[in-house]
Amino acid sequence: MMPSRWKLRYCVAAASSLAIAAAADVMPTSAADSDFDAATGYRISRYRAALPETVPGGTRLYTEDVEKLFKKGNVVFVDVMPSTGAGYDPETGKWRLRKSRKNIPGSTWLPDVGRGKLNDTLTRYFQENLSRISDGDKSRAMLFYCQSDCWMAWNAIRRASELGYTQLYWYPEGTDGWADWDNPIEPSQPVTVTIKPTHVDQ
Repeated sequence: MMPSRWKLRYCVAAASSLAIAAAADVMPTSAADSDFDAATGYRISRYRAALPETVPGGTRLYTEDVEKLFKKGNVVFVDVMPSTGAGYDPETGKWRLRKSRKNIPGSTWLPDVGRGKLNDTLTRYFQENLSRISDGDKSRAMLFYCQSDCWMAWNAIRRASELGYTQLYWYPEGTDGWADWDNPIEPSQPVTVTIKPTHVDQ
């Protein structure tokens, strides 16, 4: 049975999504348009907000669906929770975090790859790590999540799809929804960023 606190959260999120969709129908040039990059369609601001029901390039899943995949163990779980702190160290690539993170056991945590605009280092970080955790197989099933009402996973799914990955799952409730159903979470560490050496011409 769904916990009452989750029912309330789900109803509020659903109502917010419907309201946003209705507003978009009558005000296509509303202020909310500034939250998206006009050229790419990625969300670029206010990443914690009500979400749509679908994502381009991916399939939306609910907690019961994710539980089944988790038990089967044949899907790669990718946590794209953004970093809290000073970001990655440009010299060592280690993440300078202000807060610890607990996520779904077995997940690979790739911070900040769900932002609307990535620098060259984070673009390479995303591409290389997806290739690594999928064993170079772009048909490998991967599930992306963050926390509830978080656009980071939505952006990451789109970005992965544009890289040619074909079996992508979106879990918009993230660790909040997962934990609300009394599923396990565990301390996690983000994957270190690989810093390319700077070559100085002699």
